[in-house]
Amino acid sequence: MNNELTSIIRSKTDIVDIIGERIPLVARGKNFFGVCPFHDDSSPSMCVSREKQIYTCFSCHATGNVYTFLMNYEHIDFKEALHYLGEKVGVDVSNISIRKKSTKFDKFYDAYNFSLKYFQNNLSSKVGKDARSYLSSRNITDAVIKEFEIGLSLDSSDDLTKLLLNKNYDLKTLNSIGLSSDNRDIYNDRIMFPLYDISGKPVGFSGRIYRDNGQNKYLNTKETEIFKKGQLLYHYHIAREECRLKKSVIVMEGFMDVIRASTVGIKNTVAIMGTALTNEQVNLLKRLSNNIILCLDGDDPGVRATISIGDHLLDKGIEVKVAVLPNPDDPDSFILKNGKERFGNLIDSAINFNDFKLNKLKEKVDFRSDEEKANYINRVLKETAKIEDPIRVEIVLKKLAKEFDLSYNTLDMRFHDLKGERKKETPKNITIYKPKKKTKYEKAMEQILYFMLNNDWVISQMEKERLIFPNDVSRVLASEITYYYSKNGNINIPDFYTYVQDREDVLGLLNDILAGNYLESTTKEELFQYFKVIKDYSKRQEIKRLTELMKKEVDPIEQAMIANKIMELRIGE
Repeated sequence: MNNELTSIIRSKTDIVDIIGERIPLVARGKNFFGVCPFHDDSSPSMCVSREKQIYTCFSCHATGNVYTFLMNYEHIDFKEALHYLGEKVGVDVSNISIRKKSTKFDKFYDAYNFSLKYFQNNLSSKVGKDARSYLSSRNITDAVIKEFEIGLSLDSSDDLTKLLLNKNYDLKTLNSIGLSSDNRDIYNDRIMFPLYDISGKPVGFSGRIYRDNGQNKYLNTKETEIFKKGQLLYHYHIAREECRLKKSVIVMEGFMDVIRASTVGIKNTVAIMGTALTNEQVNLLKRLSNNIILCLDGDDPGVRATISIGDHLLDKGIEVKVAVLPNPDDPDSFILKNGKERFGNLIDSAINFNDFKLNKLKEKVDFRSDEEKANYINRVLKETAKIEDPIRVEIVLKKLAKEFDLSYNTLDMRFHDLKGERKKETPKNITIYKPKKKTKYEKAMEQILYFMLNNDWVISQMEKERLIFPNDVSRVLASEITYYYSKNGNINIPDFYTYVQDREDVLGLLNDILAGNYLESTTKEELFQYFKVIKDYSKRQEIKRLTELMKKEVDPIEQAMIANKIMELRIGE
């Protein structure tokens, strides 16, 4: 790979822009912070430095430059990352050959792509007239049909299956991926809504009836190797950029809600498609925005789903708001009845999830009963214990005290009891990187290596002093830094990271150093103090080695010579 081309593309790329397109970043001083996508992160622990053009997670220790971020985030190799960035910044990368990696799923995706085009063609042809009329009656325009690639399955038993068999698909494959059952089509005479994976590939369908034929309203693709509802969010691949621009993501229940919101220009939306929210979906939401708004159905099941999802997000440390729809509306029906402006106002006036939950707790309480009243107050206090903002807590407690003529101190004591119990709970499914405690020598060694990366003159001083690290990995890293400097005349950290990215033996140490809290610069006198630590350690290690050797030696003359070497080391000769 051409190192010069790699460096040119990297220098034209801003790591903050690339990472910011994929996860929400917030500026703090000269750096940017976001929720790390490489572990189950609940607070912004990834730091992105525009100055250094590297990222570091202080929890899981993920570290690297723009290439490594793309490789790990998008699951692509270095050539693919280089090609993507080259095209993005306008550098000619036509000579970089990308060999498409084939997988056992390629044929599955091809079958769904073919089916998608087949269904689209049906809807746009003469046989799709009634279905188009139905969609028009639901205010689904031709532009929306095109945007969401809506199609139509025919009123026949095996048209699609025959076509796919003629294209050399076997029946076993078609059955396994949910397009056929034996030798018959799964979908018949339904309007077809494609379902996509997070990269935008069609992996399933939801077929809706448009004639009153007594069948279930919706028929969805069964779970397959490429379609797992708990790992996907409908509209994710389209909403990603809009969520970044709007700095929020609106979560809905069904794909028709998302499609309807899109017709009035609200596109920062995703749908969970009727499943309980999974940890995989939570991680996908965190990638879209830190500002999550739930806009689920206004009926009782919708309220229960809102509370369940909101609790799940709170447990993951995510603050969430709720856009409250009237019963029995869903976003689709609300927009049809009230229009864009009213729906926009509903989203803008979304309330804090805890406030929504507290309001719902109050709805079915008989306040004439002292027992129900006490149970309600205890439930409110239990929910309030989840709130981190002390001002909001005080507002709730004062409101309770006034409403029920109770002592504020009594409520406050009960609240702190519950808060203490909550703090004792062990967090679930959270993996935090715990760096091992470093010795004085290790700290000195890593500080010197950090100086070498940031101060060219330190490299020359290392060579003059002939300082050698006793540790193999640190010796190799120091050697690589020195060689890179001799070839390039300076050390550019993000480019150096690319240079050693295939060296697994040193990459771990480099990650530790880049993620560490080290001094940026030093004086010659300070540097020599670090050198002294290394030399003292090396001397102690050599004395230890010689002492062990002397114990094993049987020749008195050899023993005397070893003892003399130990003495020389101890007196510094």
